[in-house]
Amino acid sequence: MKLKNLSIAIIAATLPVTSVFAAALDRSGQSISAFLQPGNYFEAGLSVLDPTVEGKEAGTSDTRRHISDMGDDYYFPSAAIKLQPTDKFSFGLIYDQPFGADAAYSGDNAFVSKPGSDTILGQAALTKIATDSINQLVKASGAAFGPALIAVTTQTGGDPNKPTQTEVLGALQQVAKGGNAIVAGGLGKLQATQNALNAAKGYLGQGSTSVEVDTQNLSMIFGFQPVPSINLYAGGVYQTVKGKVSLRGQGYSLFNGYDANIKETSGVGWLAGAAYQIPDIALKASITYRSEVTHKTDVNEEMSITDYPGFTTVLAGLGVSADKIAALDTDGKTKITTPQSVNLDLQTGIMANTVAFANVRWVNWKDFSIQPYKFGKISEAVGNLVGQPNGFNLVEYSKDQISANVGVGRKVNDQWAGNVSVGWDSGAGNPVSTLGPTDGYWNLGLGVQYSPTPSTFIAGGVKYFWLGDAKAQTGAQAGTNEYVAEFSDNNAIAYGLKIGYKF
Repeated sequence: MKLKNLSIAIIAATLPVTSVFAAALDRSGQSISAFLQPGNYFEAGLSVLDPTVEGKEAGTSDTRRHISDMGDDYYFPSAAIKLQPTDKFSFGLIYDQPFGADAAYSGDNAFVSKPGSDTILGQAALTKIATDSINQLVKASGAAFGPALIAVTTQTGGDPNKPTQTEVLGALQQVAKGGNAIVAGGLGKLQATQNALNAAKGYLGQGSTSVEVDTQNLSMIFGFQPVPSINLYAGGVYQTVKGKVSLRGQGYSLFNGYDANIKETSGVGWLAGAAYQIPDIALKASITYRSEVTHKTDVNEEMSITDYPGFTTVLAGLGVSADKIAALDTDGKTKITTPQSVNLDLQTGIMANTVAFANVRWVNWKDFSIQPYKFGKISEAVGNLVGQPNGFNLVEYSKDQISANVGVGRKVNDQWAGNVSVGWDSGAGNPVSTLGPTDGYWNLGLGVQYSPTPSTFIAGGVKYFWLGDAKAQTGAQAGTNEYVAEFSDNNAIAYGLKIGYKF
């Protein structure tokens, strides 16, 4: 079974849409298959994704409105060149865009601002603040509260054993008029806080929630082949990242009006791996590790609520300590670390002109998070209000991603080849971020390749994705079972085109 020349013809046809919709921010799949092609080789490709991601408000949201499609179309290019100057040494450059996000909400829902109706905190939080304050004042009123409450409920016709909040406040006012300075001061502070919270509504954001994150990778790889069947390789990785995020709508409460512009910044990492092959039977196996890449950058952050003249007064009224309020005026850099990963690629001939192939990928999303500097300081200041005393992240994930792609390819003749594949992705935990509300997928793919000459090819592919249902949560809810929306029955379709040249 001589399949020596079949490897490129079949596998290249699968690559244009290998991993365009994966867990978390994963996008390209970071394949190095171009570097493992025999001889000198060049390729360039383009992948396009058209997702449909719809849902509805759920969980802690006060309403249950429909959420229209928030997944934006996107495309990304890739290119690679591999040189084999000697039998034992090889060199390659691979360009791709490994991580990214594109999403924008629209319509009437918790992720689109509604000036005049949105509040600085959710209704549950506002109710809790008022209730806690009133309970403290009831304790401070001592023995005078009981008779005052009986007097008020007698006037209203209420039940002193089941008083309304209005009746309790009326009783407290009577206690204050009776000379209790602590209760009088507490009622004044409560009223001032509620007035400030109401006035602050006018300083919340306008527009809709959106996110756009782009990365670029350039991998420089050096290979050593001690024997024809073994390839040991390693190299450096230069990576850039930039992005912008806007949070809008009642779902983000205090952060409704937050904007972050992540200036393009660069970082370096490394990769290493090994490959084994037996060309006569089209057997090839490789494993590749990619390191984390750390970026430290200045993020231009703006938050409209901080323009409210009484913002710090509101925070103080909500029980935020003076040192945390003071920390809001400090500046600092934001650290972003893209995750480490491992790719395992396999292929083997199974009959004449036919190969089976598989790819398994692991990405360490569990240890990934983004917390812009000012966002972090504000989250620390208000963290106690939402049960997160140490603050919270803008984006984080609870599980590592594992994905797999398996298929069969067949060479029809010297010019035509095709393949079919099935893919699965575990997702990176559920609930997920509102900025990317899907949990893994299944997909089905078809690829075809045309080779007009023995040294050139044009490959195309299409994949249909069944996206996993997910519960979406804000950063303040991360690490809990709370969520603000549900997304289900969604899908995506991806297209890819690639050209290649052996020389």
